[in-house]
Amino acid sequence: MIKRHPSILLALVLSFCCISGCSNRTHEKAPSNTEIRWTSLGIPHITASDERGLGLGVGYAYARDNLCLLANEVLTARGERSKYFGGQGVSSARHANIESDFFFRWLNDERSISAYWEAQPREIRQLLSGYADGFNRYLQEHAGRSSCHGEPWLRPLDEQDLVRLIRRLMVEGGAGQFLVAITTATPPGLAPAKAIASTAPRLDRFALERGSNAIAVGGERSGNGRGRLLANPHFPWGGALRFYQMHLKIPGKLDVMGASLPGLPVINIGFNQHLAWTHTVDTSSHFTLFRLDLDPANEGHYLLDGRSRPFDRHTIRIEVMGEGGKLEQQQRVIYSSHWGPLLKWPGVADWDEKHAYALRDANLDNHRAIAQWYAINQASSVATLRSSIEGQQGIPWVNTLAADDQGNSLFMNASVVPNVPVQLLQSCADSRLLQAGLPGLDGSRSACAWQTAEGTAQDGILPADSQPVLERRDFVQNSNDSAWMTNPAEPLVGFSPLASRSEIPLNPRTRFALDKLDGLQGGPIGEDFLQHLVTDNRVHMADLMLDDVLAFCEGRADLRKVCGELARWNRQADSDAGPGWWYFQAFMAEFARLENPWRQAFDAADPLDTPRGVDLEREDIARHLEKILLDIGHQAEEHFRQFASTPEGERIAIPGGPGALGVYNVIQTNDSGEVVGGSSYIQLVSFTEQGPIARGLLAFSQATEAGSVHRHDQTRLFAKGLWQPLPFTESQISSELNNERVELPRLGI
Repeated sequence: MIKRHPSILLALVLSFCCISGCSNRTHEKAPSNTEIRWTSLGIPHITASDERGLGLGVGYAYARDNLCLLANEVLTARGERSKYFGGQGVSSARHANIESDFFFRWLNDERSISAYWEAQPREIRQLLSGYADGFNRYLQEHAGRSSCHGEPWLRPLDEQDLVRLIRRLMVEGGAGQFLVAITTATPPGLAPAKAIASTAPRLDRFALERGSNAIAVGGERSGNGRGRLLANPHFPWGGALRFYQMHLKIPGKLDVMGASLPGLPVINIGFNQHLAWTHTVDTSSHFTLFRLDLDPANEGHYLLDGRSRPFDRHTIRIEVMGEGGKLEQQQRVIYSSHWGPLLKWPGVADWDEKHAYALRDANLDNHRAIAQWYAINQASSVATLRSSIEGQQGIPWVNTLAADDQGNSLFMNASVVPNVPVQLLQSCADSRLLQAGLPGLDGSRSACAWQTAEGTAQDGILPADSQPVLERRDFVQNSNDSAWMTNPAEPLVGFSPLASRSEIPLNPRTRFALDKLDGLQGGPIGEDFLQHLVTDNRVHMADLMLDDVLAFCEGRADLRKVCGELARWNRQADSDAGPGWWYFQAFMAEFARLENPWRQAFDAADPLDTPRGVDLEREDIARHLEKILLDIGHQAEEHFRQFASTPEGERIAIPGGPGALGVYNVIQTNDSGEVVGGSSYIQLVSFTEQGPIARGLLAFSQATEAGSVHRHDQTRLFAKGLWQPLPFTESQISSELNNERVELPRLGI
């Protein structure tokens, strides 16, 4: 069990608050208490003398803005949603409460939580303990202000809850995508598992909903010999992956600003005096499936190297609120093997009389991520950041891009990936799973196990020197493609397919960025250029093929309406787009179904310019094109309608669009047009002789609590493309202070 100072002690001491009339202090010296100062957009600047005090400030500040959000996500990680909301509701990840609860009760069992805690360095334990104390202090003092006041699930949290949240984050790129497939897996002959129609789309949706753009500029292209970085992660606008801005400082040790995910007391994406970094969701596989041969002579057993082994059975119990609020207990058995938990995916990974399938997630044993990010927070250069990542190997499922004040730029496709070399994949691959786009191995032979390399931080993962890394003085970029075309002047090839693949089509966002960079003809990659990549909302797919569509329309009276709107459209995804933007989206939804409709098919020797155009000389393509245009022309046209809503009923029009159409400013909406994900924390950092100069936004704003003035202030700025200065130095902070400060006593800890 985790030992900690009981949070109830915090209730014995009141926080001290004062307005800006308080006496001035020297901020290079650590205060005896934790100090939080807020600047105009609600960004907390937290200063403390050690990690415990810093965590205290982070937990307090986060609770002030997002108390109910975090309490709700803790319920998910504890597997208690059904107890308070019933089994039919859904989590922020859109899983049914019952399935979510069974999964997280299995994932976050007591042994796993304790093992994670024991693996943490003292600094990380102090940060997490302080965070829990800060959250609980705010809850004790101000619970009545929250939008969930009085709810039975609003309660203090502890370090165990934060570890549960972290473990949930770790498996986002693996087991979390198979949540329902794991919780509903049953042997043949037992109650059949329910159909899992949602599993396949979730695998594709992971990259779509958690994407990103990033460009790191080196000294040869920055204009001043120093580095520059654009960070544009695409993440959900709510739930457990909703970013939060903050500035953390321990004088003499740490001074870092950026954004973090709920429950984390470190910066995930940000900058310090010498270094700026960001992440993009990678294309690497962080898991494999194993096909098991069942023992025909022994029910409930499978064969490994010819020997019969029983499946392990884990009985999971949850409470479910029924009619009238009455609680009832439900239980399920989650089965596991030598390789990991069993799953059932009808039509792809069936559990039948001959075979079953197990999943091994490399990040289940990744206890290093928070320490990894804390080391990055303190890194002073591209070199020290690279050394940290290669040594700790704690990055779970993202690439890392960085630039420093010495003019170095860096790309690292270095995350926790199974060590499955090409030769092992060739000799052990399961063809059926590979056809489904899944990394599958033969689980009947121990020779097909992940290989363990000397010097890795964890058994069975790729060593750092077997993963793609590129340092350059001009630029590196990534928009959720493999490492291959990070910089076309130096392609990255020859890696395990589980790490990075080459000679495959690039996504339209990557092609857009590389096309625009190429258009500079080797000139400086300036701040305004990088900002406009996002704020111009250009639809690159239109530039690749719309001219051919309009040529097809010429002289066709029956296509005049739809083609006229397409011709008038500005080829941007914004409120000035008109009906043409809606028609283009409808057109592309059908065009994407056609088999190889391109005038120029993909050519691995020309990946930036292919595929492109429409093959109008093919009669079948021409017929399909005509039908698509006629069909969408008969539909009621719609104007730009994606929005963020406020409690007052205001609808803020949000620019951007689908990344699949080459819109760099990715925005995802639900069926009603309300934004649910996409551009989130944006930072553009340039290094000068005086230090970093940063601008950016948090697209959805800092707060989710009702009544907060910071619930939609940045959203309105984002809608207008107005990125704001990010105050980092003491003079910048002083000019942006909003006359609010809190001092939190240390209580002798």
